[in-house]
Parts: sequence; structure tokens; C-alpha cells
Amino acid sequence: MLIAEIDACDRSACLDRWRAAFGRPPPKHLSLQFLKRVLIWEAQNEALGGVSAKTMRRLKHLASGKTVPAAAKPGSFLVREWNGWTYQVDVVDGGYVMDGKTWRSLSAIARHITGAHWSGPRFFGVQ
Repeated sequence: MLIAEIDACDRSACLDRWRAAFGRPPPKHLSLQFLKRVLIWEAQNEALGGVSAKTMRRLKHLASGKTVPAAAKPGSFLVREWNGWTYQVDVVDGGYVMDGKTWRSLSAIARHITGAHWSGPRFFGVQ
């Protein structure tokens, strides 16, 4: 069984398997246990057909340090506490409603609440 083989490897064998699997040496200072986990995951991934192209794009995007925005759907609401006050924003078709006023963007609401320029999706935790 491949998993048992990888689990029985010493550090040198894991480094060799890593180079064979990924075409380059692993990042420095990875623990032996982590190397084994990644190698086992890669072996299972290959045996089961891999991840979808969409998932791979998302993983690459996340690895780049950028966030993947989450879409807030009409009917949902966002809540944020700021300086001791709790704000609730209802998501509606074509905008957002807070305190009975309709807004075109979350950034405009965040600016209204904080008095400073914010990324609205980041402020409300949807990005």
C-alpha cells in the first residue's frame, strides 16, 4: 500500500519522493510528518483523479494571498460590531439596506460607519 510506504519513509526518502512528485525540493524546515502528509495527499489525489480545474484555480488564488469574495445573496443580512455599536445590513436585489436607507455598495456603508475608506466586503467579513 502506497500510504504505508510513505509513512515508513525516512526524511531522505521523503525528500526524494517530494522532488519526484512536484519537480522541485520542498520548502526548507518542513517537518517529516508534514512532508509525509503532503505526499500521502498527493498520492491519493493522483489515484482518485485529482481536483477539478475550478478548485485548482481557487487554491492558486488563495495561495497568492488574495481572498476569494463570498457573494451575499438577497435575503441574507450582514452584521458588524464597530466601536460598541452593532450594525445590520440587509442584502436586497441591487444593493443593501441599513436603517431604512438603501445603499449601492458595502464600501459606502463602511465609510458611513467608520468615517474612513474601507473595503466594504472586507469590513463586513464577506471577502
